Parts: sequence; C-alpha cells; structure tokens
Amino acid sequence: MAVDRRQFMSSCAATGLALAAPAIHAAPRDKKYRTVLIGSGWWGMNILREAIAAGQSKVVALCDVDERILDRACQEVQKLSADSPRRYIDYRELLQKEKPEIVINATPDHWHALITIDAVKAGAHVYVEKPISHTIREGRAMVNAARQAGRVVQVGTHRRVSPHNVSGREFIRSGKLGKIGMVRAFVHYGGGPEKPRKNVDPPKGLHWDLWCGPAPLRPFNGDPENPWAGGIHPRGFRNYLDYANGTLGDWGIHWMDQILWIMDQKWPRRVFSVGGRPIKGPPVLTAEEQTSDAPDHQIAVFQFDGFDVSWEHRQFAGNNAEKGESVGCYFYGERGTFHMGWQRGWTFYPVDARQPVLHEDPQLHKPDDQNIRELWADFLQCIATGKRPVCDIELIYYSTNVALLGMLSYKLGRSIQWDGEKEECVGDPEANKLLRRPYRGEWKYPEA
Repeated sequence: MAVDRRQFMSSCAATGLALAAPAIHAAPRDKKYRTVLIGSGWWGMNILREAIAAGQSKVVALCDVDERILDRACQEVQKLSADSPRRYIDYRELLQKEKPEIVINATPDHWHALITIDAVKAGAHVYVEKPISHTIREGRAMVNAARQAGRVVQVGTHRRVSPHNVSGREFIRSGKLGKIGMVRAFVHYGGGPEKPRKNVDPPKGLHWDLWCGPAPLRPFNGDPENPWAGGIHPRGFRNYLDYANGTLGDWGIHWMDQILWIMDQKWPRRVFSVGGRPIKGPPVLTAEEQTSDAPDHQIAVFQFDGFDVSWEHRQFAGNNAEKGESVGCYFYGERGTFHMGWQRGWTFYPVDARQPVLHEDPQLHKPDDQNIRELWADFLQCIATGKRPVCDIELIYYSTNVALLGMLSYKLGRSIQWDGEKEECVGDPEANKLLRRPYRGEWKYPEA
C-alpha cells in the first residue's frame, strides 16, 4: 500500500528534504511590460492568460499567420483585460513598430530560432516554447544571441517548477535511490493506420507560405471548413519532420530535460535510435495527398557517464496493459525504482519490500495540467533582477539537443558519438551535416 509522502516526511523530518518548489518572489507589481504574443493558438493563449493574470503585462500586440486564430485571440484578450492589442501577420513588422519588452514565442518549432533571435536583438526578453529549435545549430545561435543581447530567455519546460517534480528531484538527489544505473523515459498513446489527407487550397486568412517560412513549402492538407480537423496546421505539425521532430522532439524534450536536471548532466556520449511506421504505414507526399512522416514508434538509447537512458514512444496499442501513467520516466537505483510522472505525481518503490511505497500527488493548473503560472513568475523576477531563469535558454538547449541527437541517429539509421564540448559528432561528416539544414527563400539560417 502506498504511503502519502507527507505522512512519510512527518515521521522522518530529520532527512532535511525540501518538498516544495523554491520560493518565487515577483518583480514590483507597479511595472507593466509591453508584451506581445507571436503564435496565438492553443498553447500560446495558455501562456498569455497567465501573463495577464500575473498583472504585469500590457498586451500591445498579437501576431499570427492565421487570421482566424488571430481574431479569436484578440477577442479573448479584450475580455480578459482592458487591452486592445494590435494585429500583425508578420512578426518582423510587429518587432519594428511595437518595440515590445516581452515576447512570447509560441510558434511551431521551425520558427523558434529566427523569432527568438530577432526579438532579443530588438531588446525584448523572451518566453519561448520547447523544444527551443528544429536543429542543433539553431539552438546554439539562440543561446549566443541571448547572451550577447543580455536578455532573459525562459523556455516553457514548466516541469522544472512543478511542485512534485521539484520534490521528486530533491528526493532522488538526497540519495534515497542510491546509485542510479539506468533511466527509462516513455510516452505511450493510442492510434492506428494513417490515411492520406487530400491537399487543398489554404483557407482564406491563412498565409501558408509565411507559415512554412524557412522550412520546405509543403501543400496544405487541412480542412478549410474545420481548422481543428487535422492535417499539418494548426496542431498536427509535430508529426511532420519538415516542421518538428515527432514525439521525441515534442514530448521527449520534457523527460530528457528532467533527466539532465536531476542527474546534473549536459549531454550523452553516444546515441543510437531505431523506429519506423509499421502501423501508420509509409509516408506519402504527392501533389494530390499526403500523410505525416514522423515515426509511429521509436526507441533511442543514450549513453551518459555512469548511467544509460532509454527512450521509447508509440502511437498505437494505447491500453491498460502496462499499468500506471502513460508518460514519464523511471529512475532505477540500488535502493528502488522512482517513477517521475505527470498527472499522477511521483511514486517510489523500494527494493526492500518491508518499506512502504511513497507517493506525492501533483499540483497542476487547468487547462491542460500545467505549471505555466510558476514559470512566468520566475520569468518576471529574472527580468527584474537580471538573474538566469530556472528554464534558461542554455539549460534547455542541452535538453533539446538530447532529443535532436536521437532523431539524428534515427534519420541516419546508425549510432553517433557526440562531443559535447565541441558540439559535433566525432569523426562523422555525414552526421554533422544534419546539425543544420538549408533555409528556404529569403530566410537566412542563423549563425552562431
């Protein structure tokens, strides 16, 4: 039977475990920052709602290449605040005219680098969503730009401030597991075969060429009458490798970040990954129709100094055959197994059967079970004090790289050896070519 963590701690307070998230002191509340949101869809509005609720933002503008989404977002901002944000399609015009102090960058992955770099160069502090970049060289350019501009760049890996993640980290680092030899991270969801979607003309108000931006220009395959029905835009892009990096690049970044954070690591030494689409079927891209092309399952192995990490995801066989939460990571140590989860908190299973199973519930906010509120408070404090935020761009650069290296190995079909100091694959010109990619048209790849 599981014992509530608070009951356990009351009986062994001498352990000195800190169980709550670090105290976060907000910046002076009389300061209102000129704030803009670039990418005003589902998750961008989750962030902006918390920014408005924090009381230190004047929302001066919103930007989105989809005017339908932009209009809905502007209407909601007007209901939530006294602000009447101006509307922009091109973020470059917004930066030039509005001169914001805070930029929220909630665009698809392939836009994170250019927008973040341009925003810090324009003098803004940035809250950017994870993963920070589509390729590794973009991420390095983002870190360097933030440092050169002296701006705070917070990344949306909010699990670093989630109370149960913070207490779980402290539990592990206190030595309760003993030496850790292996970590297994996973995301398991249901799904099945994928049928190609017809390519159609983009709906009125969607600037599709600008949505694709520096990435390849694919045909649009959504539903003009129902933008939420599927396809690349607005929420399916993560399974199209031109714009994101599949489940490992999406969900994997959260759990790779937890592992680096808890184990005090920056990079793996060796990476190997396999996967494919045996259930979804081969990817299709013709003039008439297309499917996604990310793997429907993937297994990756990362060798660190002193321990190994495995990643696995699948988008089929979503059922209760494997008991417990369908996401998270297991830390395997000498004294037991620790599951760091999401919606069910954390649980410790000791090797000694005479010892109780320990558990802590999460403290998450609706909608979408997140802790953006705490991360935004830390962001504001760091802007006021000049300190580095808890999810600083450089920290999450390393976490993003773990996921991107797994995808790089998957694309190559073989293992790679990573030199974290030089930030290159050892003796592997073919792999190093994949650390960046060509940009399309007028867009220029950012140089570090």
